[in-house]
Amino acid sequence: MFVPCEGGGPELQGFTLLMPAVSVGNVGQLAIDLVISTLRMTKIGYFYTDCLVPMVGNNPYATSKENSVELSINAEVYSLPSKKLVVLQIRSPFIKNKYRPFCQALLSWVESSKCARVVLLSSSHAYQRDDEQLLGTPLRYLLTPALEKAVEGRMQELKWKEMEKIAAYPGINDREKVLHIPGGGITKLLFTESCSKGIQMAVLLKFCSEGDNIPDAFALVNYLNEWLQLIKSKEIPDTSSQWKIPSSWRLLFGNGLPPALF
Repeated sequence: MFVPCEGGGPELQGFTLLMPAVSVGNVGQLAIDLVISTLRMTKIGYFYTDCLVPMVGNNPYATSKENSVELSINAEVYSLPSKKLVVLQIRSPFIKNKYRPFCQALLSWVESSKCARVVLLSSSHAYQRDDEQLLGTPLRYLLTPALEKAVEGRMQELKWKEMEKIAAYPGINDREKVLHIPGGGITKLLFTESCSKGIQMAVLLKFCSEGDNIPDAFALVNYLNEWLQLIKSKEIPDTSSQWKIPSSWRLLFGNGLPPALF
């Protein structure tokens, strides 16, 4: 359930909702951090749910001592009306068996707020790719039928690769293909539910492994930017230097080793 900040809820009709899947390497969440920080998006509310592990912390996008003490929780909503963009950032893992209730609540909010489309940023285990997925770029996309007609031509212009389906029973029946996103968290469930409900959704994902996933986040957010043009590319192919790293990333790998150990 969306809970607006003081002043009432904003009008989101026609907006694009951008959100992460809590997936391998937390790549989607890191990419969302870059979008919120770079575009200086305004927090407009919270997504209240019992499906996520509770958490509270300081402002991850602090720019001064004054705003560093603001509190943040596990699911917050940010907006940039000039680009008709609303972002849901998720900062904690899902509670066991709560995937489906969360997806239902989220899609219910999407429908009631009349968002135009949803863009889900995700990732998948690199080591579980099949032979076809090993070829070319590690970036893939998926489109629901409701969105496919509107943007399929644009994806072809960008020469993007659609996420391949794999054999349901390898070596036994290679004709029956299924969508398989290992390590993708809610990605497959949210995508299939959106297909059945006629919701316009795009999934952008990257094959990766656990570790230092900052380069993966930059690759995914640049991939997103090729399509939505959130920041101007300034005629250079790599826009990584133009994304603003949030202050919270200084603690991404924890504090350094205490000198007393030595």
